[in-house]
Amino acid sequence: MSFRWSLVIPVKTLVAAKTRLAAATGPHRTALAVAVASDTLSAALICPAVARVIVVTADPAAAGPLAALGAVVVPDPDRGLNTALRAGAAHAVRLAPGDGIGALQADLPALRAAELARVLEAAADFDQSFVADAQEVGTTFYGVRPGVPFAPRFGGESKAKHLAGGAKELSLDGIDSVRRDVDTPDDLRAALALGLGPHTAEVAELLGLSPASGQAASDR
Repeated sequence: MSFRWSLVIPVKTLVAAKTRLAAATGPHRTALAVAVASDTLSAALICPAVARVIVVTADPAAAGPLAALGAVVVPDPDRGLNTALRAGAAHAVRLAPGDGIGALQADLPALRAAELARVLEAAADFDQSFVADAQEVGTTFYGVRPGVPFAPRFGGESKAKHLAGGAKELSLDGIDSVRRDVDTPDDLRAALALGLGPHTAEVAELLGLSPASGQAASDR
């Protein structure tokens, strides 16, 4: 691969984040949302193929901790997920026009840098590509090569939308952590089985869950 990647991670306003986990997480819901985004960001930042991570958010409660971890934070224009991603991508092009641009969901608490590297290596071979979520309905990653128009189609049945838009599905073995987004208690348990990042593991303990692995970012 002759180029590196700018990754764009959208982070919702925390009051609207992880609503389907509200009953299971109680007063820890917003802490969980920040922790999950922090582990996603931390794993992405140590991936050798990643030059920078741009977080798009309108919430200072998320922006502060994520900037402290090393994210470039840009404001969310508050016109939907795909508009937020395009805003982050436009900033990425201004910073590094020769980099590929990838959109990565913020809710990948078991993300491993080595598995993300495998995805980015495969994505470098296609003008636009994506990774479907574990349910084979949504999308956790969408990326384009340098100079290719960035046209994310997240929301609803986004796997079908990305396929219809001409993106190549990356059906790779050994990338479970890239596909395991967390929206429901069952998703959280599945991520737990893969091994949570340290931020999410800490909140999981508050919820009475026993992490399968509290690996440090350097091991992920």
